[in-house]
Formats: sequence, C-alpha cells, structure tokens
Amino acid sequence: MKSNIKTLLAAAGLAAFAFSPADAYEGGVQWQSKPGVFIGASAGVPPPGIYMFDQVFTYQTNVAGPVTGAIGTHNGVQAAVDVQGFLFVPGWTFLGATYDAVIVQPFGMVSVGQPLSLTPGQVDMFSGVHNTYFVPVELSWKLGTSGFVVKTGLGIYAPDGTVQGVTGACPSCNGFGNFGNKYWTFQPELIVSYLAGGYNLSAAIYEEFNTANQQDNYTQGDIFHADFTATKTFGKWTLGPVAYYVAQVSDDKCPIGICTAIHPLGTVGNTQRFQLFAVGGLVEYNFGPASLSVWATQEVFSKASGAVLPAALGGTDLSATTKGMTVFATLSYRLWAPEEPAKAPMLHK
Repeated sequence: MKSNIKTLLAAAGLAAFAFSPADAYEGGVQWQSKPGVFIGASAGVPPPGIYMFDQVFTYQTNVAGPVTGAIGTHNGVQAAVDVQGFLFVPGWTFLGATYDAVIVQPFGMVSVGQPLSLTPGQVDMFSGVHNTYFVPVELSWKLGTSGFVVKTGLGIYAPDGTVQGVTGACPSCNGFGNFGNKYWTFQPELIVSYLAGGYNLSAAIYEEFNTANQQDNYTQGDIFHADFTATKTFGKWTLGPVAYYVAQVSDDKCPIGICTAIHPLGTVGNTQRFQLFAVGGLVEYNFGPASLSVWATQEVFSKASGAVLPAALGGTDLSATTKGMTVFATLSYRLWAPEEPAKAPMLHK
C-alpha cells in the first residue's frame, strides 16, 4: 500500500477545528472554528482510504478594541488545543464529484488574565472537550484538466462539549466558564483551488450559523471566515504565504424571558461586530508515510464595535476582540486503503 500524503494534505488540512478563547464567557466575540483552520487545505481529495490527522496549536493574544482605552493593551487571552480527526474517502462519486466525510474531536484549555478574569486577582483557566465537529457530506469537482478544483460541504458542531454547572456557570469564577457550547452550529463551506505544477492556490470560504443556547437561550451572531493559501512544492518541501479574515456579520440575540433573566442587559453590553485579518507563512515536509505541516500567522488588523452600554451612558465602550499570534501544526497519515487487485501473471508457451 502506497500513501499519497501530498494529496492527503490537500484535503485533511480542512478539518482542523477548535474554539475561541471568548468561549469562556457568553456573548461578545465567539467563534466555533478557529480562524485559519482551512489554511494548507484545498478542494482536492486523496485516494480511497481512511486517513487520520493530529493537530495542535497555540493562540497567544491580547485584548484589542475600544475597551483597551480603559483596561490597557496587555490583557492576555491564551489557548492551547489538541485535535484528533479522521477523513473517510470511500471512493464514491455523485454528480461527477468525489465524496468524503470528516469527524473531528478537539480538546484543550484557555486562560483569561486580569482585568477580564472574573476571579479577582487571578487568571481564569478552563479546559475540557470542545464540541464534536463532523462533515457528513463533502463533494469535490475537478474542472476538466485546467487544474481548478471546487469543493463544497456542510459541517456541523454538536453541543456535546464540556460545560460546568447546571446553567453552564463556573462556580469558582461567578460567570460562564465553558470549553464547550450548548448549541448547534451549522457551517457550510466552499473551497476553490488551483492545483497544478506543485502549486496550491486556494481560497476557503465558510460561515457559522448558530442555534440558541440550550441553557440560556442566547444566540451568537453569524461568523464569516475566509482562509487563503498560496504554496509551492519543491521535492519533499512545501512552503508559501497564508492569510485569513474573520468577521461577525449579524448581531447576537437575547429574547425576553430565560435569556434576559440570566443576562439582564441582553446583548447591549456585548460586542456585536468584529473583524480580524492575519498574515503568515506555511512550511511542510513530506516524510513519505506521514507529512508534517506548520503554519504561523500574526493578526495585523482588528476592529470591534457594537457594545452599546455603558458607552451610551458616557461610560467605557466594552467592545473588544482578541489580537495575537497562532502557531499551528498538523501530522497527517493514512491508516488504511484498499489494496490494488492482484494482476494475473503473464503466461508464455
């Protein structure tokens, strides 16, 4: 059995998923998929088989946005995440497209420093299991012999992550301290790639649509993502620039009732719009049976707005987002593939 790891990475890299450090608290800036998770991925699909990928990353940030005028710019929010995932390629085709499916389970921790920490004089730390991510259907089309490939699919986050307390409240920090989220997220994706001559020129566009939180009926706004890869393979090495953009594109919702009983101010104290743009680079080495890819990005632009109170009353604008650096590593390998059928021997008289 031969393993085409270069082709594998073209697909498996899409399945790196994690969480936002803001998941520690309800409301404000919060995403399910770590911005940049499709970096290094493409619209390609590897040969039939079962593949596995192990991913780790660290996200080292400070709080950014209008709120820093009152609290300063050195307010650390950090995350460390480990992801285990599987890619299934049964060899099926549908409407001319190649089918695959993905399932991913993230684990990790997040820390929130002062003054945002809800524990006076301490750093809040949360750890556990994040929501399971699965993609039941992905379809990839090759557009003739042009080198262009298009992939689309629907990812889903299940509300099965670690939640502390009956209502998700962290007793030790007098607030929300959850590594998981008690709501479903539906994430449609579209990836367009040029894959020829050793190039991977890819743009991945995907958006998060959330249901209401099952515990407090709070609904996070929709989050738009765009990840970009422009790499070239030279022998066993692959390298090139990468970037990502992420933004909240709709407001949070907190209807009167259970939500306002837990969040008396509703959504008005939370950030309703944010944007982040990051640039960086990727390097990969193909060992043969496995391949290791590492990318790093620095967020160079950030913007946050929409926290109406207490700014409307002459107080501090609480709009905030995170801004920092990500280092992300992926080890990919094939677990199983169907063997080629044995060929009949050439017979001679």
